[in-house]
Amino acid sequence: MYNLPDMQSVTQKINDQFKKSQVVDVRSGDSVKVHQKIREGNKERIQIFQGLVIRTDQKGSHTSRITVRRIASGIGVEKSFMLHSPLVVKVEVTKRSKVRRNYLSYMRERTGKSARMTGVEFDRDAVNSVHDAAAEAAEAAAKEAATAEAAEKAEAKAAEDAELQAKQAEVEAAHHQTEDKPADDAKAE
Repeated sequence: MYNLPDMQSVTQKINDQFKKSQVVDVRSGDSVKVHQKIREGNKERIQIFQGLVIRTDQKGSHTSRITVRRIASGIGVEKSFMLHSPLVVKVEVTKRSKVRRNYLSYMRERTGKSARMTGVEFDRDAVNSVHDAAAEAAEAAAKEAATAEAAEKAEAKAAEDAELQAKQAEVEAAHHQTEDKPADDAKAE
């Protein structure tokens, strides 16, 4: 009735369209900095969320996800990030720890020294060097747009300043003319 291998290949192709070309190899127990795009009104900025990866889900899939936990003002905050999401700009591994399980739920109860983990040596540059050409192009385009907007604003400001200076010169000339007239009238009398 249905040819299943063809159907799987079609879904695989669709899934691969939404994947990033490369993603950082993140594991449970890693301390990471996640750079995420935040849109507030019409402004867009990058927010960094730094914490411990307590869970990794569906590593090979386009829905691969990490759960990052950090303590903010004495309160535990957990955030899940889709690694292939266009909102996740960069994931940077800062520390790799020795763990023997995927889901570190026991870290929720631990604070202070009991929450320390044994560090493992790793090549930070090799792990974090991921070049996504599309993301870099988008970032470059955003910077270019921002510089163009700044140049446009500066040009408008310069034109406004020139207009104000011309008005000021006009007013000063008119003021000097009115000052000179009464003196001339006094001489005529």
